Amino acid sequence: MYPNLYYAFKDLMGVDLPFLRFFNTFGFFVALAFGAAATSLSYELRQKSKQGLFRPEETTILVGEPARLQDLIFNFILGFLLGFKLLALFLLDSDQVVDPPSFIFSTDGNLPMGFLVGLFFVIIKWREKEKQKLAKPEKRIIRIWPEDRVGDITLLALVFGLAGAKLFDIFENWTDFLKRPGDYLFSPAGLTMYGGLICAAIAIAVYAKRHKIGFLNLSDAIAPGLMLAYGIGRMGCQLAGDGDWGVVSELASKPFFLPDWAWSYTYPNNVIEAGVPIQGCSGPYCNVLPQGVYPTPFYESIVSIFLSLVLFYSKRHIKISGIIFSIYLIFNGLERFAVEKIRVNNRLDLLGFHPTQAEVISTVLCLTGFVLLFYLVKRHKTSVES
Repeated sequence: MYPNLYYAFKDLMGVDLPFLRFFNTFGFFVALAFGAAATSLSYELRQKSKQGLFRPEETTILVGEPARLQDLIFNFILGFLLGFKLLALFLLDSDQVVDPPSFIFSTDGNLPMGFLVGLFFVIIKWREKEKQKLAKPEKRIIRIWPEDRVGDITLLALVFGLAGAKLFDIFENWTDFLKRPGDYLFSPAGLTMYGGLICAAIAIAVYAKRHKIGFLNLSDAIAPGLMLAYGIGRMGCQLAGDGDWGVVSELASKPFFLPDWAWSYTYPNNVIEAGVPIQGCSGPYCNVLPQGVYPTPFYESIVSIFLSLVLFYSKRHIKISGIIFSIYLIFNGLERFAVEKIRVNNRLDLLGFHPTQAEVISTVLCLTGFVLLFYLVKRHKTSVES
């Protein structure tokens, strides 16, 4: 396993680059996932705009005004946080072992670097505004297409997705959360995918309504990239060994066509340090699971990437708005419900049944997809007949 990129580069390429230990493997793949989703969304929105499914929104902006105090303050805060926390990581002694997430969530940092970078950001913003400054600022009307808002949509998905993933993880582990709330609130670990999906979807729906972007067409544009992003994110789970693995699996039952690791894997050097110590290993990430388990993130990654290709292909042949999104909900629900049968997870007590939180949500998503699919097809037939 590769808890961070340092381990990956050292093992795969034989290169020893100490600064890479600050780049978490799972976080790296999450960044790749967001990048892939944003790229896909931008392309899909441009295509739908060309098809006449979207219209631009006119807005008035003020051009040529000097830098405002609130803009300078915002840039200073942003630069300060970057210098105080992120750049401070690279100024640590090379022999100093540090866990980047723990450092980010601690009070430690580099004050001089924070002020220096904050001041640099202020100067950059001030110079930018000075170059654009006019003797008399003027109002201009510009047209903004949905594809111009991909950055905003991606940022909303990031912020509300992470917040929702954290909240749903707390709800799923409520009893343990009450015992040690600080470990949950101030730790980057513990994220529930469905919580992020639901909260991000609500935020984007509100944003789309505010800017008069058709939600069904927007959802169709998001769906293929979202499925692809999930598959990429699960690659990060597999490579980092973040605990999203399955139950114990015996090699005796392995299908002949699969390698051993794809059926039963012990996740050595996993990022959450679960299992028993590895003999001869020193430092962090020196644990291995005592028994092999199903590598469920690997399964989900393969299935999700395949399903994303199905969605990318299907959109060429489906013209009813919302159908692609409906199929995505069905695919998402079926995939997750299936993998829950062999995945380690907490179970709920619900009316005498004991499903996992993911099983409940995936069932709701799947049923919602079927209902929406039936409704959209029926509405389309009715409109054609009339």
